[in-house]
Amino acid sequence: MSTHIKRIDLARDYEMYRAEYQAAIEQVCRETAFSGGRYADAFDREFAEYVGVPYACGVNNGTSALHLAMLALGAGEGDEVIVPANTYIATAWGVSYTGATPVFVDCTPDTWEIDPAALEAKITDRTKGVIGVHLYGQPFDFAGVKEVADRHGLFVAEDCAQAHGAKFEGRNVGALGEIGCFSFYPGKNLYAFGEGGSVTCSREEYYRHMTRLKNQGCDVRYYHDEIGYNYRLEGLQGAVLSVSLKYLPEWTKRRQEIGRRYLREITNPLITMQAHPDNTETVFHLFVIQVDERDRFIKYMADADVECNMHYPVPCHLQKAYRHLGGRRGDCPNAEQLAEHCVTLPLFPRMREDEVERVIELCNRFC
Repeated sequence: MSTHIKRIDLARDYEMYRAEYQAAIEQVCRETAFSGGRYADAFDREFAEYVGVPYACGVNNGTSALHLAMLALGAGEGDEVIVPANTYIATAWGVSYTGATPVFVDCTPDTWEIDPAALEAKITDRTKGVIGVHLYGQPFDFAGVKEVADRHGLFVAEDCAQAHGAKFEGRNVGALGEIGCFSFYPGKNLYAFGEGGSVTCSREEYYRHMTRLKNQGCDVRYYHDEIGYNYRLEGLQGAVLSVSLKYLPEWTKRRQEIGRRYLREITNPLITMQAHPDNTETVFHLFVIQVDERDRFIKYMADADVECNMHYPVPCHLQKAYRHLGGRRGDCPNAEQLAEHCVTLPLFPRMREDEVERVIELCNRFC
């Protein structure tokens, strides 16, 4: 067996389920059902049932999901939407694409999720809503965010790109806020063989509006009721996702086994781990730690043939793309602290026990 441990190894999944994936792809090819069509529609129904909502609108990627969600919720020119500083940049793109302005808010020092206590100071008469991100597979404090949002008449949208199957107080993410946005980018807990995404909701008007928008702005072919987009989910990806969805509970269970071992058995005081409140169920999309000497730790692991990386080394408010908003170092100290010290350890469903043990051993030996 190879001694090299990847941060994530998708090839093992493919080898395990190769025949089933190839049969699904072959069927789509035989029917040439490539753009939207019955395989994409079938996955939408299956995914809505999995999340526990009436509607799932499949799209071409998670960034498009965020864009359509903001349009359906009415964000646009002159509006502000509050977004965590500690997230992948696509959360903010969804706001910016509508002409609205993302307003970045800090994370908590322990869960590293959006801080409900920091929201109030960011709300103005232009604030339209809040996007909470279930980052690394750990649900954010939805109840805390919703309480603030409700007092000010704001929507709460969920960025669930890293949290398929995670739960907050027993409910699936994607079924909590007005709209949930998912990505199926390769490496996600549920992933396509390329790009894909979904927007979940309980209100038919949101679903119908997003379905029109993703389909060039039309309900009836060649009759375009508004400016639309080409955001359809491909049939091939729908078929692949239907296969993967059957195994997602099994993959999630394995992720949780590995993540809980890390939490129990990595005891090095130089390593800080994410908090997981009792009213949540995380799905360990990523296992992120903080280490003071981050670069030395990553080199130490690489020298031992273990791949680690960073999620994410620059918080959104300090990104060059948003320099015009005037964000400065010190605005979001918890997000900045995490960005400067974050390391992502290997964790994926087909990781072997000897590999898990090696990661734990190396972490505990670091000094």
